[in-house]
Amino acid sequence: MNPASPDDAHGHPHEHGHAHGHGGGHSHAPVSFGRAIAIGIALNSGFVVVEAIYGYASGSMALVADAGHNLSDVLGLVAAWTAATLSKRAPTPRFTYGLRGSSILAALFNAVFLLVAVGAIAWEAVLRLIDPEPVAGITVMVVAGIGIAINGITAWLFASGRKGDLNIRGAYLHMVADAAVSAGVVLAGLAILCTGWSWLDPLTSLIISGLIVWGTWGLLRDSTAMSLGAVPSGIDPAAVRCYLEQCSGVTQVHDLHIWPMSTTDAALTCHMVIPAGHPGDAYLAGVAQRLHREYGIEHATVQIETAPASPCSLAHGHPI
Repeated sequence: MNPASPDDAHGHPHEHGHAHGHGGGHSHAPVSFGRAIAIGIALNSGFVVVEAIYGYASGSMALVADAGHNLSDVLGLVAAWTAATLSKRAPTPRFTYGLRGSSILAALFNAVFLLVAVGAIAWEAVLRLIDPEPVAGITVMVVAGIGIAINGITAWLFASGRKGDLNIRGAYLHMVADAAVSAGVVLAGLAILCTGWSWLDPLTSLIISGLIVWGTWGLLRDSTAMSLGAVPSGIDPAAVRCYLEQCSGVTQVHDLHIWPMSTTDAALTCHMVIPAGHPGDAYLAGVAQRLHREYGIEHATVQIETAPASPCSLAHGHPI
């Protein structure tokens, strides 16, 4: 496909080799995400209080731990909501991309906070496993059953947007993890009723803690990579380079950089050597639209160079 063709160049052209594409195929969910978070915070805040009270009353370490876990999720949801709000702030002379990167920080915070909470649960569970205490099985089952319903509803609110936004994915994983914890607590309560083995309560907490760590590791890895400016996992940098090198008139592409501006938006900068001369704004608009449509890159800035005899100082400074 020739990027200079009229079909590929109906965006808004920009001067000085700057091409910015805004396609309609990319999903943005800050508004619905905000509503989902508000409902999640309200439901989980109330449940944390109820679960903590009944956990202490019934002597269930699993319930108390689950209440602590839910509290960490409430705080995580608050962080995610704050990030969703900040990401809509307009750019300023100091924050030239706005505050979109706050969504990456929120996703990283959620992953770290969840792992810390799991560590606290595991520690308390080990202590209770060493010194088991009587547990009121029926109370545990009823309260944990309510927890499954609340966390299941909240997870459902986030389910549709979890694949397109790392921040929503983090909130979704939090809620699914909470539902899993509550389900484990219900099973533990039933087993304790049937056998009288109180040590099943902390053992269940340990098993579920391991499952949560396993499920959260990917979120931690992806959010850490994004915070360090790594190419988003859904973009193949080799394919992007190949496309740019095959554009009409291009003899070389160098100083190519692709990084996340937020959990949903990516940016690109590169130098393209075109000896025949500057190809015009329509050409650049076509390149930007193709990058957005096929690779999900929201913001593309291309510098055109026309004199291969006087190479750019950055041509050999970066291996990519």
